[in-house]
Amino acid sequence: MLVAKQVADILTFTRVVIGVLFIWLGLTQGTQGLPQAVLFLTLAWTSDALDGPVARRSRKYYHTWLGDHDLEVDMFVSTGLLGYLWASGYVTSTVAVVYIIAWGLLFIYSGEIERSLGMLSQAPIYGWFIWVAMRDAPHSGRWLLIYLVAIVVVTWPRFPKEVVPGFLSGMRQVYKKYINIDKHS
Repeated sequence: MLVAKQVADILTFTRVVIGVLFIWLGLTQGTQGLPQAVLFLTLAWTSDALDGPVARRSRKYYHTWLGDHDLEVDMFVSTGLLGYLWASGYVTSTVAVVYIIAWGLLFIYSGEIERSLGMLSQAPIYGWFIWVAMRDAPHSGRWLLIYLVAIVVVTWPRFPKEVVPGFLSGMRQVYKKYINIDKHS
């Protein structure tokens, strides 16, 4: 019998599959796959919204590799989405490669993936994708925006009290850790 933590890990693993599917969709369907890419992103965001609460309901408390690497899985999804945008021609090869190299070097320089930086690395990709969806598949794009607003509303108590302050606090810590070091060197 599955425990809640295992169900949460299955939800997290579905995002790994979706990250690969984004690239496959871009290579095989190109721009015609945009509505399906919107659906895949909606599924990925749903999985992300559910895996944490499901894991916290587990009667058995333990760590798993997937659970401990949730942020990296989220970053993989956004990188897969960038792969879709590139393979479909919405982003040039130069932009995609420079973006990946720049963030990769930043994470190598920091020696770890800071949560706030990991979240920040995803935001431009999602923003670009939403813009593309609204421009080229307006019906799907509108549903994606409605879904995004609905997720924020459903998770509202947590969003303004934990997510936003946690992100801003993390960005302040990153600034103090990396930017102030350079000023005093």
